[in-house]
Amino acid sequence: MSLKHVASNALHCLRLGITPLALFQFTIGGPLAGTVQAGTPNDANTASPIKHVIVIIGENRSFDHVFATYVPKAGQTVNNLLSEKIIKADGTAGPNFAAAHQQAGTDSGSDPFLISADPKSNFPNDTLPAPLTGGPRVNYVPSVSEALLSENGLDPAYYGFLTTGGTGQDSRVPDERITHVNALPAGPFQLTGVDGLDYDSYAASPVHRFYQMYQQLDCAASHGWKENPSGCTSHSFAWVEVTVGAGTNGSPQAAGFNNASTGEGSTAMGFYNVQNGDAPYFKLLADTYSMSDNFHQSVQGGTGANHIMLGHGDAIYFTDGDGHAQAPPEGVVVDPGTLNAGTVHEIENPNPQAGTNNWYTEDGYGNGGFGSAASGGGSYSACADATQPGVSAVVKYLASLPTKVDPRCEAGHYYLLNNYNPGYFGDGSNAFTDTNPANTPFTIPPSAVPSIGDTMLKHNITWKYYGDQWTRYLGDKYQENYGAVGSNSDEYCNICNPFQYDTTIMANSVVRAQHIQDTTNLYDDIKNSDLPAVSFVKPSGLVDGHPASSKLDLFEGFTKKIVDAVQANPQLAGNTAIFITFDEGGGYYDSGYVQPVDFFGDGTRIPMIVVSAYSKGGVITHNYSDHVSVLKFIERNWNLPTVTARSRDNFPNPTTAGGNVYVPTNSPAISDLFELFKFPAATK
Repeated sequence: MSLKHVASNALHCLRLGITPLALFQFTIGGPLAGTVQAGTPNDANTASPIKHVIVIIGENRSFDHVFATYVPKAGQTVNNLLSEKIIKADGTAGPNFAAAHQQAGTDSGSDPFLISADPKSNFPNDTLPAPLTGGPRVNYVPSVSEALLSENGLDPAYYGFLTTGGTGQDSRVPDERITHVNALPAGPFQLTGVDGLDYDSYAASPVHRFYQMYQQLDCAASHGWKENPSGCTSHSFAWVEVTVGAGTNGSPQAAGFNNASTGEGSTAMGFYNVQNGDAPYFKLLADTYSMSDNFHQSVQGGTGANHIMLGHGDAIYFTDGDGHAQAPPEGVVVDPGTLNAGTVHEIENPNPQAGTNNWYTEDGYGNGGFGSAASGGGSYSACADATQPGVSAVVKYLASLPTKVDPRCEAGHYYLLNNYNPGYFGDGSNAFTDTNPANTPFTIPPSAVPSIGDTMLKHNITWKYYGDQWTRYLGDKYQENYGAVGSNSDEYCNICNPFQYDTTIMANSVVRAQHIQDTTNLYDDIKNSDLPAVSFVKPSGLVDGHPASSKLDLFEGFTKKIVDAVQANPQLAGNTAIFITFDEGGGYYDSGYVQPVDFFGDGTRIPMIVVSAYSKGGVITHNYSDHVSVLKFIERNWNLPTVTARSRDNFPNPTTAGGNVYVPTNSPAISDLFELFKFPAATK
């Protein structure tokens, strides 16, 4: 970076209250820079026979959405829509369908944000607002030859799926591939069927933002009972989808607003049927290895915040770039003198606008940037201040529970609740201060919150984050080729890499090169028996399973390639555990219990399957767990301390009583996942 560039960025920082010293430190890699690993690694000093952990993280699928009709092996039990008799094996309504009944609420412009909008009423004719279309009309990739150039992370049998699955319809209209799309009973519905949508199909993506997901869960202490003390009844998934969707960005509600205006309809209520052949590879893994039916997304909301919690056991917040908490830009012009110049409001305000039903005042990913005027962008909340919009409702709910829950928010900290770009580009340059028109002002400053990467560096445990298409991203830092196909494709997910937010990792070129690599390196490391102790693996946007932009069968193909490669290597097959999960439920309905552990979550259940020589048998475990449980497994297996004194990995393992194996009696509590394995008796 030239001195001229540094000077320009210094002016940009001063406008937002960031000190030139801080800019210098996180531009060139100052005292916060990470420690390079040296000497003999401590990888072999484990509490179990597991010497390698691979964590594969897909996108946006809840447990019931994938495993609604799953029937486990004899002697095992599972909690899902079928076992709860909410649906029958054929996907139709079961005798307990009312337990998942979806209703409309009222949160008028005269009200503050309501987690539970009571009283409720039925939708017209007690039917769901029609689920709408999403994804490409034809497909994203025109041919198998282009697919092979676009993506290298699939089992060979799956490349054809990149060229199929288009909707065949306009966007944001009732999805006619879904049977009885305009007359669905007000509850979960089967996506696929003989005369309906095929499993290999793109579909719309439900809303999965922070305050929206709290509302969808419809939590109130007064709703609770013994088996569900958090009182989250999940009756409002469809209502939130059609009233606010993925956010307002401060825009007024459009004239003629109706149930189709958010572009989603009741997409959230759809599920697959594994008994009819959906998700065949994941069903095979569940039948063969171990699966949890009580593993949860760790934060209400979407991709970025959940990956951050996975890497840090904590949330991150807006700072001056030197680790000191500050308020984010609110009602100020960012990037003046550039094409991105515009007034932004980066503090969330989910209170409904006047004259609307639940149309948030300010909430969204941000309009503009990338060469056009910026506006909106509410994604931060100061959750230690009950006067802040939206905060009071959550804090009062947590305090009203039978066992009060500490929000665990620090004064003056505006925490990032949704998706903002990380503070660093892949080359280690500062993304927050970069005013290039191709960049976005919706970027969080570099973070000083410690991560599990810092812990492993300090204790000499080898690790890598393998990001699919990382190498292409290094040559395309503004991701101007995002969405392209062929050899120019750049579908790397920057918000998915928890370490890309961190000064300790990104500001040190040696640390960055050692620990942040492409999945092409992963395949080589597996083949060459050079796998680190801990690997985090993220697919590209083409194959991560995200609705509308990807498909679940593509994430199955990505996973299969890695599983097959490990099992084909005799030096790795016996001592490697592959954890297969998702970043969050994507806003899809789920019937499982949700444990409030702090202000940020937990959220809905998501799949968690463990493939290893010690997890065979089709076992279903029920210990309550979330993303941070992965950190607890790593720490227990390699005898590591918790990330910090306040990170969630300090929570105890859950205890249960009274036959209810799903609800911890010592809340907040999360498992370390050792129950997913059958280790020798000598295991610590």
